[in-house]
Amino acid sequence: MADSVEAGSSGVAVSYDLIPKLMPHLDRHLVFPLLEFVQQRGIFTDEEITQAKYDLMKGSDMVDFVSSLYTKIHNTDDPLEELIGKRDVVLQRLKDLGEQSEKVMQLLEDPDVVGNLRSDKMQNMQYLKDNHGVTVESVNVLFEYGRQRFRCGDYAAAADILYQFRVLSTDSDKTSQATWGKLACEILMTNWEGAMEEVTKVKDLIEQKLYNNPLEQLQHRTWLLHWCLFPFFNHEPSKDTLLEMFFSPAYINTVQTSCPWILRYIAAAVITNRNRNRNTVQYQKQLKDLVRIVKQEIYEYRDPIIDFVAALYIDFDFEEAQRKLGEAEEVLKSDFFLVATAEEFVDSARHLISESYCKIHQRIDIKDLAQRLNLSQDEGEKWIVNLIRDTRVDAKIDYKDGTVIMNHPPQSVYQQVIERTKGGFFRTQVISAAVSKS
Repeated sequence: MADSVEAGSSGVAVSYDLIPKLMPHLDRHLVFPLLEFVQQRGIFTDEEITQAKYDLMKGSDMVDFVSSLYTKIHNTDDPLEELIGKRDVVLQRLKDLGEQSEKVMQLLEDPDVVGNLRSDKMQNMQYLKDNHGVTVESVNVLFEYGRQRFRCGDYAAAADILYQFRVLSTDSDKTSQATWGKLACEILMTNWEGAMEEVTKVKDLIEQKLYNNPLEQLQHRTWLLHWCLFPFFNHEPSKDTLLEMFFSPAYINTVQTSCPWILRYIAAAVITNRNRNRNTVQYQKQLKDLVRIVKQEIYEYRDPIIDFVAALYIDFDFEEAQRKLGEAEEVLKSDFFLVATAEEFVDSARHLISESYCKIHQRIDIKDLAQRLNLSQDEGEKWIVNLIRDTRVDAKIDYKDGTVIMNHPPQSVYQQVIERTKGGFFRTQVISAAVSKS
């Protein structure tokens, strides 16, 4: 299998493939789109991908689909005998659960009944029991029915049923599972706004329900980080919200402790955010935090994206940064979550190289800078003009000499004192408060 990988894709992209690391933290249904992407990229043969899909989904109840994969693998028209029997069992279970949950579902569609429901679930259950004979067992049937629909790949129906279950259930464990299930459904239906609502609910559950179990909190946060990659790079409005979550102390600690490869996605998100937020205090803080974390974790995990950040902001090695940018582009184009951001990443990265280069040089040779950015001299001149205009730096272009003269005004003594003492008052307050408590 390794030979076919090398034949179908560049060595750089293959050596930094994260799918094997991502899969253990995703539901099998969420892994399936990743296999579809790999198939489209031609990294493996169709036969290998078909076998991988079969191995992945044979534990689900998508019997007809699994049966079609089996017949394709074995080049036969006869499905596996055990799948025929399983199909009958699955259909019967769906029918039984549907009949058992029909009464509760109809009640939840009745405006009069819904109008009598309150925010107190215990009170709602008592009302439904007294007036409609609804029991805890009949509510739990909704959970089983929603889960069964999900296992069969009917994500829209599963999402609705799990939502109805959550409205009534007082079982915290089942409610938590239903929330994870609904999040998976929203992702698989590419309903990103709905997915973000569920992300917030899952995050709150982790903080509230598992507050006294740090190990389980770590596991659930690890799962959430991986599941969040779907809206992270498919729904632009959610990017800032998720970046804030990823950079929070609890989740950065999770990345550093159990899944350092997530740093690739944080770095990609921060760099591609440059075009939208480059002049904001928030972006500068994110970039600073990213560099700090890369510096800490580069010994634990590295790839061309991480190496690019390190070369540019830690080593100030512009030639190495440019070389790593070329490799990073290959990796991005072979990453399921990042493929759509590859062009934007390269554009933003070139701007960051230029800005950093301009900050530490008084006179810049346009031809030299163009070579560092893999641009022609004419393209390099246009690039510099746009950079000066966009960033509003104080610079002049000498077209005759082919250079850019940067004006770096010296920082006043007063400003230096302000910068060095910034935050001192706050730190003093914190220390004083700590001393008072002790």
